[in-house]
Amino acid sequence: MTTPQTPRRTETAQAREASPTMGDRTRPPLWDRRFALFFTARTISLLGDAMMPVASALAVGALYGISGVGYVLGTWTGTFVVLVLFGGVFADRFGARRMMVGADLVRVLTQGVLAAAFFAGTPPFWLLLTMAALAGAAVAMFLPGANGMVPLVAAEPQRANATLKVADALAHLLGPALAGLLIALAGAGTVYAIDAGTFLLSALCLALLRLAPAVDADSPGRTGGSLRRDLHQGWREFRARAWLWSVILVWMVFGVLLFGPIVPLGSALVGDRLGPNAYGLAVSFLGAGTVLGGLLALRLRPARPLAAGALAMALYSVLPLCLALGTGLPVLLAGHVLGGGALAFWSVMWATSVQTHTPPAVLNRVSAYELAGSVSGIALGQILAGPAIALASPARLLLLSAGVCLAGCVVLLAVPAIRTLRRVTAP
Repeated sequence: MTTPQTPRRTETAQAREASPTMGDRTRPPLWDRRFALFFTARTISLLGDAMMPVASALAVGALYGISGVGYVLGTWTGTFVVLVLFGGVFADRFGARRMMVGADLVRVLTQGVLAAAFFAGTPPFWLLLTMAALAGAAVAMFLPGANGMVPLVAAEPQRANATLKVADALAHLLGPALAGLLIALAGAGTVYAIDAGTFLLSALCLALLRLAPAVDADSPGRTGGSLRRDLHQGWREFRARAWLWSVILVWMVFGVLLFGPIVPLGSALVGDRLGPNAYGLAVSFLGAGTVLGGLLALRLRPARPLAAGALAMALYSVLPLCLALGTGLPVLLAGHVLGGGALAFWSVMWATSVQTHTPPAVLNRVSAYELAGSVSGIALGQILAGPAIALASPARLLLLSAGVCLAGCVVLLAVPAIRTLRRVTAP
């Protein structure tokens, strides 16, 4: 079993960490050819991903109702959760870049088939479910490698993660609005065709990406033996890092009691009180806050990133609190900006810590376990949100969510392995 160790740092490196000004002067450039291609691929595919929930809700909902939308999205999420661990193994075994290109090409196929089906008329429900399952499987093969590729294409993973987080936020600001406009003007087939095009461009950028041979993410054979052995090795590496599995345990609770129910409960409360347009505006302000949080993470390089991220996450409790207390629109929007910024800052600190404290040979598998734990909690929280209304009002449930957020951040800061984890500049 590999014992996690903090790499030795020279006195010069320690001085750079202690002095942000000196660190800024000696930073290597971020925008070289490798990162530019990777950033372009991720941004384009993120825009396609952001368009799909709205496209599914409007296009599928118009044909098969709310239950049809639920089945399609549930099939996508369920397939992802079941297969993401295998995605981590395959990324280590066959190469992360190969898996990402292959996953993009599968999504070109699924979205292209759906585009043709919508252009032809009414797609059968079995086709929608089948394509959702294939797309979910493709994302499960894509994401573990995407996380593991960041240290290979950027000398400073934190700056890269912050830049990608800003792009993610902008994609989620523009994607839903673009999807809604295109469906109104040109129909669902056009949205799915454009979505297929985004994944084709992403695959092309990744195919053009070339890495140094010593760290080539396309180098196969870095795992050996059976699939079960590879999964077990990834689990051992995940379990060996107390800070890693401790955070995921907290995040699973967050998923069930905070992130999962906040959208269905919050949208119902705001929609009933202020109208559906107000909730859409609040979501846009959440995206704006995410951009600000990502920009802040570009500037700040705390010596203890997870401790700083946990302090920031405590501010996220303002968001469910504003929803529960029925605040006016200005306060509600401010709460969403603060929540988006807090979550974005934590996300950058977390992703950078995972990438720099995990050996590259097992990073994709460790990322897969992290993704599986996080997404499963959110999925369970979404499922339980409806039945929970029979036990308490949405406002009281969101008050519980705010309390859980604060309590979880206290736990994060109380765990020594999380609180004392120090920033390193390279994996």
